[in-house]
Amino acid sequence: MVVVRPADLAPTAAVKFFGAGTAACIADLVTFPLDTAKVRLQIQGESKAIEEVGQAARYRGVFGTITTMVRTEGPRSLYNGLVAGLQRQMSFASVRIGLYDSMKQFYTRGSDNANIVIRLLAGCTTGAMAVAFAQPTDVVKVRFQAQVRVADGAKRYNGTMDAYRTIARDEGVRGLWRGCLPNITRNAIVNCAELVTYDIIKELILKYDIMTDNLPCHFTAAFGAGFCTTIVASPVDVVKTRFMNSAAGQYSSAINCALTMLTKEGPTAFYKGFMPSFLRLGSWNIVMFVSYEQIKRAVMRAQQSWESPF
Repeated sequence: MVVVRPADLAPTAAVKFFGAGTAACIADLVTFPLDTAKVRLQIQGESKAIEEVGQAARYRGVFGTITTMVRTEGPRSLYNGLVAGLQRQMSFASVRIGLYDSMKQFYTRGSDNANIVIRLLAGCTTGAMAVAFAQPTDVVKVRFQAQVRVADGAKRYNGTMDAYRTIARDEGVRGLWRGCLPNITRNAIVNCAELVTYDIIKELILKYDIMTDNLPCHFTAAFGAGFCTTIVASPVDVVKTRFMNSAAGQYSSAINCALTMLTKEGPTAFYKGFMPSFLRLGSWNIVMFVSYEQIKRAVMRAQQSWESPF
């Protein structure tokens, strides 16, 4: 009789869904200051009039941005929007990452042999689906991260729920879905670059026996996925951040936002915050995928022990 070890059992869709959301929250907790620095660098230069009256700081580099924020706004400013960020990950990562394998099987009609086109299609699909669930949380997260504490202590929003209510009241329900189209575009690109790259690198490592299916393999695949994703997704990410953070009527559309950036700031504006984006995406991917793989295995071991206690 062949004994199947828990680690060899294929995790169910529910396990992947739960594991992806939990792993993404762990990754967010570790890398959130880098994400906040990225947002501040991306919106810098957006409104020279605001900067001239001293309501926004001048940031130079990821660590310079973090240092400036800690000095002028306190360490807690690095975690502005964390609650919305965790809400986003539980609803967002669970769908885009947790359902990726299921979507591959859907397109291949149950087969495990998925070519690159199927993988890209699955990544685009789950990325777009996830936006439908998480867009309001993403808008609130970006608004909080971009919020600068001024001298009199005034804030744009007093808390996460206040942000949801204020945006809905002042801008309508559509305000909570601001930037939905660029976010769908961005997340389709990110999901493809991130998941497909991780999938392929891991598969090649195992196919050629470079490493076994363990932590070093997951680390290497995740690092490669983070680097590729940053290069591909940065322009769309900057436009998404600018458009989400903009005041009502500042830009007529995401395309108008992109054209305004191009004409006023030049093509390099699309790669503002590239280094924090890479540091964040690289480290986020490493923490997330390593955690994800371990959580899946731990849950399957627990399930096996419950079903066969002796």
